[in-house]
Amino acid sequence: MPQQQWSKKRERQYEHIKEGLEERGRDEDTAEEIAARTVNKERARSGEAKQGSKTSTDDISSSRRGGLRSHRGAGGRTRDQLYAEARRKNIKGRSTMTKAELEEAVDR
Repeated sequence: MPQQQWSKKRERQYEHIKEGLEERGRDEDTAEEIAARTVNKERARSGEAKQGSKTSTDDISSSRRGGLRSHRGAGGRTRDQLYAEARRKNIKGRSTMTKAELEEAVDR
């Protein structure tokens, strides 16, 4: 394990993420780096780490963010995904916005 101070839960989480990435075709070094970064971010979010960056503690969780930002293809996120995020952020006027307007409002 890269970190000795990780709990057993975080070690299992690291292994699970690493194995999943390797199954999806990532090389071992990249999978280890991504897994470690993800675990460290979750530790910062939950208060287990001594230090944490503002984005680590204020951004949406890694598992949620991955689902939201995984659609980087031709169309990006769907209008429904953008609308749901706008609703979570309590953006006014979202029901009448186009997809492009929702993208702009959500990414502000």
